Amino acid sequence: MIKSHRVTAFMLAGMAFCYPAWAAEVAGMIKTSSGQAVIERNGEKLAATVGTRVLVADKLRTGGDGAVGVTLRDNTRLSAGPNSLIVIEKFAFNSSTHDGNMSVGVRKGTLSVATGKIAKRTPESVDFHTPTSVLGVRGTEFIVEVENGRDD
Repeated sequence: MIKSHRVTAFMLAGMAFCYPAWAAEVAGMIKTSSGQAVIERNGEKLAATVGTRVLVADKLRTGGDGAVGVTLRDNTRLSAGPNSLIVIEKFAFNSSTHDGNMSVGVRKGTLSVATGKIAKRTPESVDFHTPTSVLGVRGTEFIVEVENGRDD
């Protein structure tokens, strides 16, 4: 019995050490992906394959033949076209009350958006921004294109 408590304590200590990797909140999931599409997370590049979780602070990058579709937890749908860089800068959502907030950066390329529950409940807490503008959302569908945008 004592031995199992030591193992459990060791495992919990190890998990506590790794906690910062878990700190980012899950914002959504990759629903479609084609061509060159990656998630940049903590300095690493991960394949943006269908089913991969998207976290707050992730960068979604597509190549010349790439596209990626993400469904956020509030049912917002994002679709990035070729040569795009999209950053999930903020995302919080309460599935019971539908309260939350989000901020998404469109650094370059194209992004098609169909807003979800957060924009319907509190549209003032949703924004999409480019290097030169900020878009407020009022529960709608729209497309953003950034030519000659930032690559970081």
